[in-house]
Order: sequence, then structure tokens, then C-alpha cells
Amino acid sequence: MDRRQFIIGSGLAATAALAGSPACAQTYPTQLVRIIVPFSGGSMTDILARTVAEKLSTKWKQQVIVENRPGIAGVSSVAKGPTDGSQIMLTSNGHSVVGVVNKNLGFDPVKDFAAISRVATTPAILIVPPDAPFKTLAELSTAAKAKPDALSYSSAGVGSSTGIAAELFRQLTGAKMVLVPHRGLPESQISVMRGDTNLAFTFFNVGGDLIQSGKLRALAVTGNARLPQLPDVPTFAEAGLPGFVYDSWFGMMAAAATPKAIVNQIARDLAEVMADPAIGKQYAAQGVTLTTSTPEAFETELRSDAERYGKVVVAAESAPR
Repeated sequence: MDRRQFIIGSGLAATAALAGSPACAQTYPTQLVRIIVPFSGGSMTDILARTVAEKLSTKWKQQVIVENRPGIAGVSSVAKGPTDGSQIMLTSNGHSVVGVVNKNLGFDPVKDFAAISRVATTPAILIVPPDAPFKTLAELSTAAKAKPDALSYSSAGVGSSTGIAAELFRQLTGAKMVLVPHRGLPESQISVMRGDTNLAFTFFNVGGDLIQSGKLRALAVTGNARLPQLPDVPTFAEAGLPGFVYDSWFGMMAAAATPKAIVNQIARDLAEVMADPAIGKQYAAQGVTLTTSTPEAFETELRSDAERYGKVVVAAESAPR
């Protein structure tokens, strides 16, 4: 091989190595990026997605928009959608059990997605109508057990974050209640506020104003500590149900075939923009902890929750109503 051939060959090899390296992903994104939210507008997931979209738009100098595509159709559109990073999804931990709730999905909620990063966690809050006869968790539990099926509870569906919380509560208390599924969390809250249903779970980020204004009554929170914004509302442990600790996570995913370099770049950039103290303070005031992760850690969490909460949903579906 002469000197000219050596130089050309070395250059081609270097180019090939660069193309397969993470540095190649620095050209991403080169087009508009859509964040799909499989929930209605005004939901906790939607609110987080809009913050993420704004911050990533600024960092990437590329337009990032949020599209609400409620339900399985929205999730499926990501699983079967573009694999170039132009379409990603921000969803809740209810995603881990969507395959248990819906037997004929046409996709696998774990295998057909590339985990990118957790985005945030928040405890759930048990709410009842403001004029409900029960003022404590103990009174509610007693009423639910005394008359099976006399009480109803609303949620955004069995597989939603609030739906999982409701099922955990039902199973831990042994109460037999009637589920009334709604399109989303805002609709579920309105149902309780009007007295159409007797109880539900919400997040402070979504229902805090209604609780503080007296339009909803909060009986307990699922975290390990009371929310500073609701100092008079006990944890479930303090209220007499120590086995109930449940924090909902919200995370970002893409189609499974999305290049690892792009997945890693999104995770790194997301961690950077969400580490802004001003954003952290803004969400902390709403009872939300911003906490990102590596793709590997998030995938482990997703698989673990699929197994744990899958059992909760199976028990919920087989329970007599």
C-alpha cells in the first residue's frame, strides 16, 4: 500500500468510527420533535411534557411540541412510529401495566420501547367530596367495608397512575367499591368534586388548588412524609395504613429501534435542562420532585414496575365487583 492509499484508507476508517460513535448523535435533532402524551390536556403528564418541550427547544435550537393522543392509540403511535428521535413519549408509570389491562395491544409496553429517562416523581393524594361524611381515612375505610359496592371511586383507568393507587388502596383495605373510569385525571377530579363518585386519587400538581380552596377534601398522601403544601393531611402510615407507600413516576421513552446514541443524548440533555434550580423549585412547590436517570436505570425500573403493578392490576380485574 502506497502512502496515498494509506491516507485515504485511514480517513475512511476514521469516518466510519465517528459515524458509530456518540459524537455522531450531536447532529440530532435536525427536524421538529414531537413529545407524545397519551393523556388529556391538563394532566400531570401533560404539564411536565410542556416544561420539557420548552427547555429542550431552547437547548436544541429546534422546535419541540407536545401532542396529546389519549389512550392506547397514542402509545401505539410511538411504538410503531419513527425511530429517528423525531417522536418521543412522556408517560406515567401506568405504562408498565398497559399490557395487562389491554390483552390485544399489538405491541409490548417494555420490549417495543427504548427507555430514555425518568423525569419526575410525586406522591398521590386520596380525595373525597368536600361534604363527604367521612373526614378521616379510618372513617372512609369503615364505610367502604360496611356496605360493599356502596361507594364508587374514579380514576383515569385501572392502568393509570391514579388507577394503580386506587387499586392498591382497595386491596390493602379489603374494601369492595365500584370503579368509574374517566378519560383523564381532570375529569376524575370533577367527578369527585361534584359528588358523582365518592373518592379518587390525584396529585398536588393537578388538584392542589382545589384542595386548598376547599372544593376537594384530602384524607391522606402516599409518600413517606407529609406534603409541605398540605401540612394537615397525614401520610397513609400516620392515618393507619402503613403498608401503603406509592410514588408515581413520569418518564420518557422512544420506539425500541431508536439508535442508542440518540437515546443517550436525549437522556443527557434532559438531565441538564431539568437540573435548573429554578425549575426544581417551581415543581417542588407543586409537590413534584424532578429526578432524571440513565436509560439503563429507567429500563430496570420499568421492568420492575411491570412485574409489581401487573400483579395489582390482575388482582383488580379478577376481584368480584
